[in-house]
Amino acid sequence: MQDLSPRLSLPFILPSQAQKHVTHNEALTRLDIATQLAVEAIGATTPPSAPQAGQVWALGPAPTGDWAGEGDRLAAFVNESWLFVTPGEGWRALDLGDGRLYRRAGTGWELLAPPLLDNLDGVGINASSDSTNRLAVSAAATLLTHEGAGHQLKINKAAPGDTASLLFQTGFGGRAEMGTSGSDDFAVKVSADGASWTTALSLDAASGLATGAAVQQAADDVTPGRLARADYAYGPGNLLGPVGQSAGLPTGAVIERGATADGEYVRLADGTQICRQTLTLDAPDTGLGALFAGAAETAWAYPAGFLAGTQPTLTASATTLSDTWIAARAGDAATGHLRAMAATSSTTAAEVTVTAIGRWA
Repeated sequence: MQDLSPRLSLPFILPSQAQKHVTHNEALTRLDIATQLAVEAIGATTPPSAPQAGQVWALGPAPTGDWAGEGDRLAAFVNESWLFVTPGEGWRALDLGDGRLYRRAGTGWELLAPPLLDNLDGVGINASSDSTNRLAVSAAATLLTHEGAGHQLKINKAAPGDTASLLFQTGFGGRAEMGTSGSDDFAVKVSADGASWTTALSLDAASGLATGAAVQQAADDVTPGRLARADYAYGPGNLLGPVGQSAGLPTGAVIERGATADGEYVRLADGTQICRQTLTLDAPDTGLGALFAGAAETAWAYPAGFLAGTQPTLTASATTLSDTWIAARAGDAATGHLRAMAATSSTTAAEVTVTAIGRWA
């Protein structure tokens, strides 16, 4: 029969043993030390000057004084003397000095870290996780904050055809989603019922250009609520510049202004063109009373041609010779003709301002 227990080395009471209480009390003393083990310090080397009954120290490998030669054991102050106990593998001890928990490993003590949280099947915070939602949180808000600088929330997918997105739900039915779903283009999608979805905005991953139901679909698209496209809408960048049309729709700027030696012109995106020039006409050479007479016609080459096959409206007013009339006619899309006429003969040339209005497209 063994004299000591195999794990705590507690002395057994033997048959016909005298003074059994001594053995029994020693066993209780060792239990009192080992059970709910709490030590004053881990790795202690110097005995205290005034130890208290029941205090225990976990000794380091080379203690001194009354502890000399008892390295790596437990020193308990019992009955005004030191009792040394050898801790077993896996014993746990609470360090009363720092409140940390240690585990006996080999001949030393190792700090017990919090349980590892790697590779868990799931985590539920005030909720239950499942095989799809490995992390479930039920709360009024969820905070992800920095630890001194910035903070990133990363959503990673395996391949471009997979999904990396944020899904917004009502009653666990999808209503809005944004992210890269089915491609690497970033898209914002919306749904009224969780079944039928509309891509409101999609940004091409390569070019960054925008498409989608929220974007203007064509140059003549004036659907309320849609975002204007730079190539369909007008703003400070394209109000002025060369105008153009395709199938009756503007393809250039709103207003084009220019000038040549033959005058100045303004073209509008709707196809209207206005040309203006100041000319000096030959003076009226004959006064024939009510019949009138005048000098030869003066041809005016427009500073910008009008639409082929059309004739603009040509008007003119004299800035000199108040009794002079100006006869104006549009010859063709490129040239107009003017003649000064008066009731009385004059040798003074007539200065006129002439305007042609028509279509360039």
